[in-house]
Amino acid sequence: MASSLTKDSASIPGDEKTFFGHPRGMATLFMTEMWERFSWYGMRGILTLYLVAAVIDGPLEDRKVLAASIYGVYNAVVYMAAMPGGWVADRLWGARKAVLVGGIIIALGHYTLAVPSDTAFFIGLALIAVGTGLLKPNVSVMVGGLYEGQPSARRDAGFTLFYMAINIGAMFAPLVVGYLGENVNWHLGFAAAGIGMTLAVVQYVLGGRHLGDIGKEPAKPASAEEKRAVLRKVLIWTGIAVAALVIDIVAGTYDIEHIVNLLAVLGVVVPVVYFVAIFRNPALTAEDRPKIKAYVWFFVTAVLFWMIYDQSGSLLTIFADEKTDRMIGGWEFPASWYQSVNPMMVIILAPIFAALWVKLARRNREPSTPMKFALAMLLIGGSFAIMGLAGAAAANSETGKVTVFWLLSVYLVQTIGEMCLSPVGLSLSTKMAPKLFIGQIMGLWFLASATGNALNGWTTRLNAPMGDAAYYTMWAIIAIAAGFAFMTAGRKIRALMGDVR
Repeated sequence: MASSLTKDSASIPGDEKTFFGHPRGMATLFMTEMWERFSWYGMRGILTLYLVAAVIDGPLEDRKVLAASIYGVYNAVVYMAAMPGGWVADRLWGARKAVLVGGIIIALGHYTLAVPSDTAFFIGLALIAVGTGLLKPNVSVMVGGLYEGQPSARRDAGFTLFYMAINIGAMFAPLVVGYLGENVNWHLGFAAAGIGMTLAVVQYVLGGRHLGDIGKEPAKPASAEEKRAVLRKVLIWTGIAVAALVIDIVAGTYDIEHIVNLLAVLGVVVPVVYFVAIFRNPALTAEDRPKIKAYVWFFVTAVLFWMIYDQSGSLLTIFADEKTDRMIGGWEFPASWYQSVNPMMVIILAPIFAALWVKLARRNREPSTPMKFALAMLLIGGSFAIMGLAGAAAANSETGKVTVFWLLSVYLVQTIGEMCLSPVGLSLSTKMAPKLFIGQIMGLWFLASATGNALNGWTTRLNAPMGDAAYYTMWAIIAIAAGFAFMTAGRKIRALMGDVR
């Protein structure tokens, strides 16, 4: 970052006060992230239901299959957008401007979704993806800038507080947006998400004075020639994409599944290209090469984990809508409310797990990183084993529905699995990445979610022909087998990791 902010230089107007003992600027970034996540998880909570109900034509079963595919691929696109979004901040604008422009674009995207038009709907999704790519990675960079020159423990505490902002926004979003979307009007729900993002932008601007010079300048400004080279590539690939779409439409063969399939392929190809580029880079030392080989194991396992985990917003939401008894007294609560369960559990369990790992480490009994990943896979597999039983119970029920406790159990097991993998993997990425490749390795960690969601563009289509019981049981077996495989290979992986623990 061009202008680092140390503890001494942080004495900017208003910084005499703190935010829960942290720099005053944390309040600005905390609220920005909370409202941005409110808008994102609110929209995402009703996305699949809206696709099934209002956008996609055709038989109901086909609509559900395609809706789940679009949901998975769209999530992948949003995660992939963080890579160019980070480049724009690092080389062109600086994080401060990237977050502001990203927030404005996201708000415009949500308001575009509020327009009752299929065309407006997909334009709105595109705007949200672009805006999130600019905002999401760079707001985290600015959080790190608040703690430049300060102890790592204080930085970790700051990111823990920031993590709470994400989950607070994610917890309340489906309750508000989901209710309005399902019970009043879909487009009103999308508009409510837009209002949340607008609040994020307004308070980000008003609280900007507490951020000092953080993110005002790009870390490594691109030269004029680099800008021209990137612009040429963008124009070429955009032209190819537009030409292919026009040809498809003119030929009368256009189908939205063509775009879904293309983006799914892209989600798989991008991380493969990144790994190949790292291995072929002469700057990768003989000492670091085994660590990257070990990281491939963690990456592939994370892809499978997120592929299963992120079906909560697609197939599990459809299951909640159609096959779960949601009656409380004489009132049926919205299916999207289930999307609040996971962030609520994260808020409760994250501090417990953080304390647990510290306590076990003091007794020299903390599980190794490979063992934590293996446990995560066993747990995510167990969650889908429960879903398989829930599917069978719904099929054999007179009403075709099961109680809320099935899905609540699934989300509890998944959240425990998330605690074993998500924060552990993020920390592992920072420890295993060679200094010259730390940006790429961090990008690859987030791309694991993108690849998992991209694969969902295809895998969720198996649900309809197989049925719930067989489909969820199949993935449970695969995930549990992967967990045991990772456990078995743990010694070899630890050897490749070298001095990283």
